[in-house]
Amino acid sequence: MSPRPDPNESVLTETRTEQKLERPRLWRVLLHNDDYTTQDFVVFVLETIFHKPHGEAFAIMMSVHRSGLGVAGVYTHDVAETKLKATRQLAEDHEFPLLVTMEPERADGHSK
Repeated sequence: MSPRPDPNESVLTETRTEQKLERPRLWRVLLHNDDYTTQDFVVFVLETIFHKPHGEAFAIMMSVHRSGLGVAGVYTHDVAETKLKATRQLAEDHEFPLLVTMEPERADGHSK
């Protein structure tokens, strides 16, 4: 049998405020077209740094080639920045002037 609570003893209750966690802002990593970086190198970058399957890497490269810009991926700020730096270093190592930038993604899934 459980002991009866002492009527003189008070119970402390703690009020918890509801905390709503927001998702971190996402950033788009963009590849820009130029007249010197080869299409094969862009596909290589997308496969190795951004871990895209060959077909998807090829489609992104064609977007860069045709429209001048392609989205390599959408990531949290730190991940996007790491991939941007790795891409720049790889391009420099291979003596390509590949321009890669990042921009915040809006809440509706688009840039700026």
